[in-house]
Amino acid sequence: MEFNEYQKAANRTLYGNEQVLTNCALGLAGESGQLIDLIQDYTFKGKDLDKEKMIDELGDVLWYLSQIAQWANVDFDDVAKANIETLNKRYPNGFTAGM
Repeated sequence: MEFNEYQKAANRTLYGNEQVLTNCALGLAGESGQLIDLIQDYTFKGKDLDKEKMIDELGDVLWYLSQIAQWANVDFDDVAKANIETLNKRYPNGFTAGM
């Protein structure tokens, strides 16, 4: 699935038109926190990594990111492309620890 295709499909589930940016930003923080809790439980509490739950939480984070971009009239494909360009400039030979 292309990012713009996802963005449009996700947008049909966006509710309301007032304070959408604030709602999405707060939702992103909340869902990011849930993902962090899952990782923390795995890393520090010895729990099994629940990959299905991780996929759900990553999907929720993705949804909020796509809708923040939608609100700003930014194609989600452009966000992904710009990020890869930044990573390529920052790490032209890939990431190497200590460099």
